[in-house]
Amino acid sequence: MKLTSPQRAVPALDTPKQQPVSAPGRALSCGLLLMGWLAFLAVAAAQVPYERIRDAHKEPGNWLTYSGNYLGHRYSPLDQVRADNVQRLKIDWVHQATASTDGFQVSPIVADGVMYISEPPNIVKAIDLNSGRTFWTYQRSIPTDLRLCCGRPNRGVAILGSRVFLTTIGAHTIALDAATGRLLWDVEMADYKQGYSATLAPLAIKDKVIVGVAGGEFGIRGFIDAYDAATGKRVWRFYTVPTAGEFGVETWAGESYKTGAASLWVTGSYDSDTNTVFWGTGNPGPGWNGDSRKGDNLFSDCVVALDGDTGRRKWHFQFTPHDTHDWDSTQVPVLIDAPFRGENRRLLVTANRNAFFYALDRASGKFLQGKPYVKQTWASGLDDNGRPQVLPNTTPTEEGNQLWPDLGGGTNWYSPSYSPKTGMFYAPVREAGAIYYKGEAEFKAGTFFNGGGQRSIPGEEAVGSIRALDPATGDLKWKFPLTRPATAGILTTGGGLLFTGTSLGEFLALDATTGKLLWSIKLGGGVSSGPIGYMHNGKQYIAIAAGRGLFNFALD
Repeated sequence: MKLTSPQRAVPALDTPKQQPVSAPGRALSCGLLLMGWLAFLAVAAAQVPYERIRDAHKEPGNWLTYSGNYLGHRYSPLDQVRADNVQRLKIDWVHQATASTDGFQVSPIVADGVMYISEPPNIVKAIDLNSGRTFWTYQRSIPTDLRLCCGRPNRGVAILGSRVFLTTIGAHTIALDAATGRLLWDVEMADYKQGYSATLAPLAIKDKVIVGVAGGEFGIRGFIDAYDAATGKRVWRFYTVPTAGEFGVETWAGESYKTGAASLWVTGSYDSDTNTVFWGTGNPGPGWNGDSRKGDNLFSDCVVALDGDTGRRKWHFQFTPHDTHDWDSTQVPVLIDAPFRGENRRLLVTANRNAFFYALDRASGKFLQGKPYVKQTWASGLDDNGRPQVLPNTTPTEEGNQLWPDLGGGTNWYSPSYSPKTGMFYAPVREAGAIYYKGEAEFKAGTFFNGGGQRSIPGEEAVGSIRALDPATGDLKWKFPLTRPATAGILTTGGGLLFTGTSLGEFLALDATTGKLLWSIKLGGGVSSGPIGYMHNGKQYIAIAAGRGLFNFALD
């Protein structure tokens, strides 16, 4: 479909070129067209109020928010596909994305027979699950002078009511009509010329849309915003770097808070019982040279717990104070209710980029336990408050300092999973060290502000794995080795399976209890997205983006 304007969306219901056809052929064509219109009308009638997303577990056939539920589980209760029949999985249909050199990192939304996706950098599509046909496409023009560090990905959309929401690479949040793709409102979050951008999928709660900004490599001041879903009016903003007179500014030497970064580029989680938003924050700026920003540098490398109505900070926990290794803590916070040392607790668990696994009390932020889940050489452990006990001679130097993990961390932005069926937490893992070095860090708005970098360790081959951990202890239950570092998220299912992908383009199904490989297929392009599960016409589907294709699998 050709768009007549960079910001105009049109329904993909145009008829093909007319050819002479027989009466049966005309009847078939009319029937198909009628089916298309009926499907389109179904889209127009679709409504996804907050209550449906809150109670997503009651309708496992849909996938209504980024992680499948507000708790960050990325778990599908569907059990039609199991260990005894997963070998019968076949590709049912494939959507080919618009040609792009940027990563196809989308986690689709599925609601009432329609799939909503984003494609890099600023494209949204509504797709008919019956045929894979596109109902409508929206494409927003982008500035030609963006300031970016790491490509132009977009990780997905959110849905609320009859609207679909997107953050754009140019740091806008937009709302579209779910039935037509028509633009309803467009709000600038920040000036892209200062280095701001946005790549995460929004989180829709109550009557609000929660988003955050990327751009930590440019010395921005990170923030989380809430917008009124109906009007686009900003309801609240929480700055992840405090300013003069605010709590936490004393953790930044001098005026270094003005270029503190702590950006946001992965979607958070939400506890509807307590109306609390949990979000992971990025590294401080400059990334590898901490000389000018002495102190802990709050709220970088934290999880922050915010009141969903006001944005007020309830608590925070900092994983890596005064980070000089680019170990963002942007991983999806996973919320579980589970026994902990003989007591039922409401937990927040996460495998952090700094190579430690953590369990926190999610009501208070109190540290409960933590231990390494991959090789690390920068800390002797965590103290009783969860503060790392940093070893000497582990910060970057001009000559270079070798340690584990590398700046990619023990894991990265790709989603973990928690299965209520097995009670295990699953993490996609990277295993590599690096030689970190320190460089000059002079701030100039809109330009890189890193202050160093890393080099690979000669002769070391980076590898990866999928690891199943006991969330109460962090103990390893099983490990499935990968030949390269993990690059994809994880989905677990009610059928006892775990799905994930690799940078080599493999899509895998493992036994979620044992880690045994049960099935695999090569998709022809690297996987850097997170799988989802849904049901349509009585069939369970597993969807994953790989290369430029969005592959939808079902039993044959």
